[in-house]
Order: sequence, then C-alpha cells, then structure tokens
Amino acid sequence: MRHLLTPALAAACLLSFAAPASAQDAALRDFCADRPGKGTPTCILDQGHVQFEVGLFDGARQRDEGFKYESWGYGDTFVRYGLTPLTEIQFGITPYVSEEVTDRATGLREKVDGTSDISIGFRHSLANPDGSGLSAAVAGFVGLPTGSDAVRADGIEGGIVVPVSVPLNDDWGLSLSPEVDIVRDGSGEGSHAAYTMVAGIGRSFGPWALGAEIWVSHDDDPDGASTQSTFDLTAVWSPPFLADAQLDFGVNFGLNDESPDVEFGVGVARRF
Repeated sequence: MRHLLTPALAAACLLSFAAPASAQDAALRDFCADRPGKGTPTCILDQGHVQFEVGLFDGARQRDEGFKYESWGYGDTFVRYGLTPLTEIQFGITPYVSEEVTDRATGLREKVDGTSDISIGFRHSLANPDGSGLSAAVAGFVGLPTGSDAVRADGIEGGIVVPVSVPLNDDWGLSLSPEVDIVRDGSGEGSHAAYTMVAGIGRSFGPWALGAEIWVSHDDDPDGASTQSTFDLTAVWSPPFLADAQLDFGVNFGLNDESPDVEFGVGVARRF
C-alpha cells in the first residue's frame, strides 16, 4: 500500500494546485506532455517553467509456453525545465519497480524490485517549438546506472531521437519518432545498438485527446537479436478548469511473440 500512496498523493497535489490565471499564463504555449504515448513530442516547455509528469502506475504482462512475466512501476517521474525558448532539459526516475517471473509448470516465482536508474536528457526545437504546424526537434538522453542492484543497467546507456509532427488537416495530426540507442548487452560485458520507430495519429474532442501508435523496436544484442512491436491506444483528459494539467491513460497490445501481451498505465502531468 505504501508504494501506491506516494504517487496517488503526488497526483492529487499536482492536479489540485491551481493558481489564478494571469496575463503571463495566457501567453504560454499550449500545454503539451510527453505522456502517455511512446512517441516523443516536438514541443518545448516555455523558458523558466517546470513540468512534472507522473505515472501513477504502469504494468506489463507476457506469457509464453513455459513462463509468465509481470513488471510494475509506481510513481514514474519525469521533470522538464524550459532552459531557453528553444531548449528544455529533463530528468527521470521511477521510485519503485518490480519484475516477476513465474514458472507455469511448477508455480515457482522469482521477483526482483527496487529503484530505477536516473535518466538525464534534453530536447531542442528545430522548427515550431510550440509543436504546431510542421514541427521538428532533436532529443537526447543518458541513463546512469544509479538504481537498485537488482533492476539497474550494467552501465551507461543513451540515445538520440528526432521527432517530427505533421498536421494532416484541421483535426488530425501525424507524429514520427525515429530513435537510435546504445544499450548494454544482455551479458553485461559490452554495448550495442537498438533502433526504434514510433508512428502515431491523434485528434482532440473537446477536453479529450485520443491517439493511436505503432511502436517497433529492434535490439541488436550479440547474445540474441530481437524485435518487438506494439499497437498503442492513448486517451488524455485536460480539465476545463485547469489549462496546465492533464490526466492520461494508455494501453498497449503486443503484435508479436517477443513483445509484452499487454501494457497499461495511468498518469498525470502539471505545468508550473
């Protein structure tokens, strides 16, 4: 219960803290969060402002002929700060994650848990930092092996993303997020490349925004290459009484045997 209480309390604080609107607030860019999809947005946070994005809980489940795999994350926290009109810096950590493997034949379970690694990144606009019209950006991140021994990576990891957003008409938009990462080998003795592409479409309906994405990721691990793919659905509710916040939902369905059968999550975001 203690793991659920902290993100729930954080969500209540983020959504309930509403300051009176000011002339400065009215001049801010439209609210834009990285949650809940896997794609990277092109928008840049306004200079001098900070945004908190918190996953209340995120889970994933997968089964094969011999085992069942489950993973959970609580309080996944992503903090963004507008450094300049065109650049933002980012910080991410999940206070509690757990991974469990169950032998379906014997019922034996093996579980590890702890705090995730720290991620530090940036995003710089190449065109239209508010994310409107045809917009593009470049983003990068580094993952530092600071987490608990049972769940942390075996070394430094990182990646580069070049997100692009294209308006299809007055209602629909297309987003693309090609990404190249350097990740640790499964053996922990070296590093290799991984390649990801996310393509999504979305549309707003009043205070709601609905989206769909296709995510494909290929990992060139020398111990065994793999490709995962999912079909993802997202829903975002922006409170009419609070222009700088959102409540979001996401569910992802595996498209091949190497992907989780289902992933799901609920989160909030708030700009200050």
